[in-house]
Amino acid sequence: MSKRNTQHRRHGILSLLNESGEASVEQLARQFGTSEVTIRKDLTAMENHGLLLRRHGGAVPVPRELVSEESPSEVKKAIGRAGATLIPDHHRIVIDYGRTTAAMIPELERKRGLVVMTNSLQVANALRELENEPPLLMTGGTWDPHFEAFQGQVAEQVLRGYDFDRAFIGADGIDLQRGTCTFNEQIGLSRVMAEVAREVVVLAESSKVGKRIPNLELSWEQVDILVTDDGLDDSVGQKLEQLGIQLICASVDRGNITQFEFEMSGEASRLVRK
Repeated sequence: MSKRNTQHRRHGILSLLNESGEASVEQLARQFGTSEVTIRKDLTAMENHGLLLRRHGGAVPVPRELVSEESPSEVKKAIGRAGATLIPDHHRIVIDYGRTTAAMIPELERKRGLVVMTNSLQVANALRELENEPPLLMTGGTWDPHFEAFQGQVAEQVLRGYDFDRAFIGADGIDLQRGTCTFNEQIGLSRVMAEVAREVVVLAESSKVGKRIPNLELSWEQVDILVTDDGLDDSVGQKLEQLGIQLICASVDRGNITQFEFEMSGEASRLVRK
């Protein structure tokens, strides 16, 4: 009931903003019969999802010219939904920084008993806005303002003190010969995430395939599952199957997953980890 009320209220806030062009926290609290603390939480969550912009004492709609830049793409949303289906209740997961991994967070609203660790401020903020508010662990370490994430040896040492059911890691490029690639030169933390997880899930758009970026992040031997979209070429899918990767392609239909295509190469798709 609480979740439905929240969704209904946030939908109403968005409609009101689109009609009036702006609204104050005080006005919204009065309009929806709730506290200003709750409204501020609503506005923060909606801003994190690219639905509005916060202003002092209230909010305004996102300018049309900024919508494509501020909001996750429909493909990222679809991949995020697909990734979230891999997370049952009471799982311990670690999530790397990235817009595609962050797109998975709204889908965790109904999960129970999760424990989540991340190095990403964006992921952490999104998790804090969920009504179920799963226990959140941060890696700490050296702050990287460009990626808005923690990196470095301290973060790696903290990670090694835990174990996780699954790690969710993004990618800037997919090299079929080598593995996943990134523009970030500090790749050690992602590799440690893979080491401390029983299963490694990479979330990446099909458009990333063929982008040969110098920094190899994870070799294919370190990856169990690739979650991507239905734009993936069939020949690429076959190659990944041969590498023993479980492939999940999310069909994109106006931001909704209409179906999942599971292509598995049997028991070989599940790599055994220490």
